[in-house]
Amino acid sequence: MISVGIWIVYPAIRTFARSFFDRSGTDFVWFDNYRTVFTSSTLLTAIKNNAIWVGVVPALVTSIGLVLAVLTERVRFAVAFRIAIFMPMAISLFAAGVIWRIEYDQAPERGAINAVIAGVHDAIVPPGALPSALPSTTALAGSPRQGFVLRTPTEPGELALLGLTGILPQDVARSAKQATLPQPQPGAIAGVAWRDFRPGGGTSGVVEREELGLPGLTVELRDRAGRKVGTTSTGANGTFRFPKLESGEYEVAIGAASFRQPFGGLSWLGPKLITPAVIAAYTWIWAGFALVIIAAGLAAIPRDLLDAARTDGATEWQVFRRITVPLLAPVLTVVFVTMLINVLKVFDIILAVAPDSVQADANVIALAMWRASFGGVNDFGLGSAIAVVLFLMVVPILALNVRRFRREL
Repeated sequence: MISVGIWIVYPAIRTFARSFFDRSGTDFVWFDNYRTVFTSSTLLTAIKNNAIWVGVVPALVTSIGLVLAVLTERVRFAVAFRIAIFMPMAISLFAAGVIWRIEYDQAPERGAINAVIAGVHDAIVPPGALPSALPSTTALAGSPRQGFVLRTPTEPGELALLGLTGILPQDVARSAKQATLPQPQPGAIAGVAWRDFRPGGGTSGVVEREELGLPGLTVELRDRAGRKVGTTSTGANGTFRFPKLESGEYEVAIGAASFRQPFGGLSWLGPKLITPAVIAAYTWIWAGFALVIIAAGLAAIPRDLLDAARTDGATEWQVFRRITVPLLAPVLTVVFVTMLINVLKVFDIILAVAPDSVQADANVIALAMWRASFGGVNDFGLGSAIAVVLFLMVVPILALNVRRFRREL
């Protein structure tokens, strides 16, 4: 009782009393600190985020634990699988936050999640051969976003010269070879797309030695009405050809797909996605807890009930919904209530995952309390008021938990 009085009762009473004083602790300000809690935009964001956490995480973690427990019950490697899922519980939330901070990196070459998405995205929508370019002469018009088109129409038997500049050497494909002029042929439009730049100087619009072709560019042929009538790609020396054309004038263009940017990654740590990102990391950690607890409850279910239901013709879904879940209700309640209490106290994983620039967007009540009291503001009156609000939010859940324990006893 002495320990409880020193470490729990006295701090709780002192915190409640301190919440009615100003920053310095000398002036009694009545309910000003509580008014700030419910009017400050930062603290309102924290309350809104806590509502999202309470509404999503307990149900999500409990559902994932239930599904995993049922699915792993019949596999041979169930113990190894459960150990693997439970392993994140062995590390601190802060350490797990650091792991997910790296996983969420926007650059696909560093962040694993964006790397997976980039692999799928770039397989479906391949990036262009060049990240960017500029026309080397006024003969070409356009931009990388729209593509480049020759201003002067081209007729069969003529050559189309598509000179580009503003290209870094490392952006040119390794397969690129010396640019060459193709031989004109009757009834065909041929041409070359090349990096129109020669070290030491040169003449713009003229294919010269030491100037490389640009392989892999998408070249489009359009009629006078702007309709696409043909598409081809440039070779290693930058040449291309459209054979068997009818007489007339055509537009030759480098398509915008040639400059399509590779997938740059989703901003998981940005203001719009930071709360779902932290919730996903938190769920990854606590899913193992839910799995182990629910699996223990599942092992205690009498098997004759399940077998009798299957013998009577019940499907696996009916057995799960009408027998397994009702019998697991006490265990599911334990997991759900435990997660309710935990999400109201969530703190360190947000501090670890969210960068400083978006911590206000990912703010929750416990983090707001710490920042107000110890994060440099040193407003212990406001911090105490936030702590009291958090305590009042937890009390109903604690009362429900105590009532459930008494009923079970």
